[in-house]
Amino acid sequence: MTRGQFHKMHGLGNDFVIIDARAPDFSKTLTMTKDKAAAIAHRHHGIGCDQLIILKPSDKADVRMQIYNADGGEVEACGNATRCVVQLLGDGTSIETDGGMISGHVTDEGAIVDMSAPGFDWNSIPLAYAMDTLHMPVGWEDLQDPAAVNVGNPHVIFFVENSDAVELDRLGPMIEVDPLFPERVNVNVAHIKDADIHLRVWERGVGLTRACGTGACATAVAAIKRGLVQSPVNVHLPGGTLILSWQAGGSIMMQGPTTYVFSGEANWDDFG
Repeated sequence: MTRGQFHKMHGLGNDFVIIDARAPDFSKTLTMTKDKAAAIAHRHHGIGCDQLIILKPSDKADVRMQIYNADGGEVEACGNATRCVVQLLGDGTSIETDGGMISGHVTDEGAIVDMSAPGFDWNSIPLAYAMDTLHMPVGWEDLQDPAAVNVGNPHVIFFVENSDAVELDRLGPMIEVDPLFPERVNVNVAHIKDADIHLRVWERGVGLTRACGTGACATAVAAIKRGLVQSPVNVHLPGGTLILSWQAGGSIMMQGPTTYVFSGEANWDDFG
């Protein structure tokens, strides 16, 4: 039997199971696979989460963060999880991810994190072929003229009249797997009201989510680049509000709440 501890946290309802795997003998206790990650994340048969977070040793930062979506697929970055890890490990924590280096500071309500600079080149998104990423000459039904931004993971953003009216549960999975996006893509629909952004996100490998930190980052950057809003900007998601700041050429700063829900212990053999 291989038992281990975990933390359950969320940022605006985007929830995580966090496993600290920095002990030298941890690999003898738990070897993560796609199927095991999906089993742990399962809402009915597992612990349940949008993302499974594994914290590992790093020779570049305080910790390395490995991220698995609910379907077991590994992804490069997660903004809400980053804030949770900063709150869990302490002020000034530096984090190595497959999407780049991230650092953050604890605040009264959660954390503020430096998400590094966004990418705009078509091959850094990545897209299947070259095109303007601020006004992409593509569309899916009524969703037209998107922007694409990489913030450690790929995002496509549509600015619409009313994001709540978009059938994102139908269009999201269609766009996610379109051949234009060789690594799949996170799909964001947003509208601007009173200088704030109102956002909904279809997250690749997860589905509709109450909050997506990297989606908020990508959408805020695209809206600032298009001149729709000014920095800093409030981004309202179904789970709550994030504050995003960005200047051309600089890093994205994301501030928002985090919640520690509970700690627990599990027998990892139960998950395959």
